[in-house]
Order: sequence, then C-alpha cells, then structure tokens
Amino acid sequence: MSLIGFPNPVNEKAARTVAAVVAITSIVILATGWLWLLIPLAYGFWARVLTGPKLSPLGALSMKVIAPRLGEPVYTPGPPKRFAQGIGAALTTVAAITGLAFGWTGFALVLVAILAVFATLESVFGFCAGCFVFGQLMKIGVIPADVCEECNNIWARRDRLAAEAAEATSH
Repeated sequence: MSLIGFPNPVNEKAARTVAAVVAITSIVILATGWLWLLIPLAYGFWARVLTGPKLSPLGALSMKVIAPRLGEPVYTPGPPKRFAQGIGAALTTVAAITGLAFGWTGFALVLVAILAVFATLESVFGFCAGCFVFGQLMKIGVIPADVCEECNNIWARRDRLAAEAAEATSH
C-alpha cells in the first residue's frame, strides 16, 4: 500500500466530520485570535491532500472511528474532495504565513472566516464548495474528464436521482 494517494471513493460522512472539526477550529481561531491553531489545521489539510487519511489524525479518526458510527457509508468521488482539501491547504497555509510570520492578522482572519463558512456549509448542509468548483472546471475542460470518470456526468446523475426520488415519493 502506497503512502501517497487519496481514497476514491470517499465516505461522505467522514468528509463531513472532518469539515465539522475544521469549522469548529476556525470559529475558535476567530473567537480567540489563536492563529497558532492554523499550524495543525494546515498540516491536516496537507496530510489529507497528499496521503488521504494515512497521515492525518483527524482524517483517520473520522474515517475509522466516527463515520462508521454514523451508519452505512455514503460514497462520493474522491478527486473533488482532494481538490477541496487542496483549497483548504492553500487557505490555511497563506493565513498561517501572513498572520504568524508577517503579522497581518486581519488578512489571516478573513481567510479563516472564509474557511469557516465553507467548512460549515459542507459539515451542516453537505455542500462542498471545492467540489462544486471542481465540477465547473471539468465542465469547461480545465480539468480533463479522465481525472474523475465518476464526476464526468455528475450533473446528469444528480438530476436523474432527483427525478427518481420525486417519482418514488409520488406513489
């Protein structure tokens, strides 16, 4: 088994658990000004981007302990989740550098607030903004279709599932 890599598919319940902890940590940073918390937050994002849950304590805990207690897994494609983790890695890294190294606390806190909003959207509502951007980039051809075959027709599949659900509830 290789150290580098990202799971595909990903258990949505584990992803939402990670997002919840990121949201809570971001809110703690905003409430306290403890910018040092950006260091473990950034590490976690980079660990998940590079290795999935293998080197991320939060990722491993979410996948192996918490998500199984939340019921049957709900699978979603891995590449968009990895892309979203990359956005989180960039945000937290830039926030840590600007806030801790340069003292640009206000700028760092704006980035943390953005992270808090998007992590909350994912954890509470299941809306992954990074995944949405990934899908849009696939639609316009920036990300090749072979990067995520499962995502390739994600909008048609979503519409089909919604129609099937509507039909099932109308009977």
